[in-house]
Amino acid sequence: MRNIGKKTLVTALLLGAAVAHAGELEQQLLRCSMLGDASARLGCFDELTKAATAATVAGTPTRDTTVAAAPGKAASTAPTPIPAIASATAAPPETPISRTEQSWELVPSARRGVFSFRPHRDNYLLLANYSAQSNDYPARAETPAGVPAKRVEITYQLSFKVKAAEQVAGLPIDLWLGYTQQSFWQAYNRAASSPFRETNYQPEVMAVLPINKEIAGLTVRYVNAGLVHQSNGQTGLLSRSWNRMYAELGVDRGNFSLSARMWKRLDNAKSENDNPDITDFLGHGDIHAVYRDNGYEYSLTARRNWSTNHGAIQAGLAYPLTTNLKGYLQVFSGYGQSLIDYNYSQKSVGAGFNVDF
Repeated sequence: MRNIGKKTLVTALLLGAAVAHAGELEQQLLRCSMLGDASARLGCFDELTKAATAATVAGTPTRDTTVAAAPGKAASTAPTPIPAIASATAAPPETPISRTEQSWELVPSARRGVFSFRPHRDNYLLLANYSAQSNDYPARAETPAGVPAKRVEITYQLSFKVKAAEQVAGLPIDLWLGYTQQSFWQAYNRAASSPFRETNYQPEVMAVLPINKEIAGLTVRYVNAGLVHQSNGQTGLLSRSWNRMYAELGVDRGNFSLSARMWKRLDNAKSENDNPDITDFLGHGDIHAVYRDNGYEYSLTARRNWSTNHGAIQAGLAYPLTTNLKGYLQVFSGYGQSLIDYNYSQKSVGAGFNVDF
């Protein structure tokens, strides 16, 4: 009877520990599921999984308990495992990884290895993008570019990046490859067979150095050196292209993040090329700021050439619809909404969807 009492007491204690740890696990899973950013949410669940795996591999201590024997037989002992739930539910860091750290894999817990796709610039689809006026006479062209364009068109942008190499030459520098494509589709222009008015292609290569130093209330996350080519794939008078090298600085604080670039054109602006004066309108750099709050995302991109007083500003508002799909509003004013319009001032407003993955 004494052995049975001990067994019952041990079993009750173990059951109570398991229930307590199960409650802790539920709380940790709930905390992860409430993170608004998809990347941060995935990182939180990854930390829980790693903790559970480590606990399983390491094994758990056991406690010997006596098993009651039948009359005439010796009592036997068997090890009773103590649940490993406590180790498996080790809490992830209280401070979530920032969006900037996730995007560029700046800390070990955010790393996914090489050739894992991530979003680069915004990915969106504007089902209706209305322009105040259409550029039917692109610069240097002597005749209209086909049938006059309609003021309402579909605009979309696809942008992604992959890490090609980590710790290049033994240094804390990662090498990334990026690609962005922006298209302006005259889908509602049936008279002209709904052509693509303009498509811009932008491949780039980037070397990223993590910084993670706090300065004046902001955390400097990284510096980035890049090479980028941008062109529209056209020939003759409609051809536009240029090459740049740039340096970028990324900072953030809480829900706010900002990146600033300065670039230098590599192809000689004075040579016989498609757009020798493009920097007069697109300037020598830009800034991109984002503020996120409860699933809402407010963005602003601006550039300006202070010598010529030309530039552009683009503002966006994304609001949650599903986990990764958001409604999206975009307003643009200035030069260079597309390469064909680099020296044409444009005002437009569009509505559609933004994809956050």
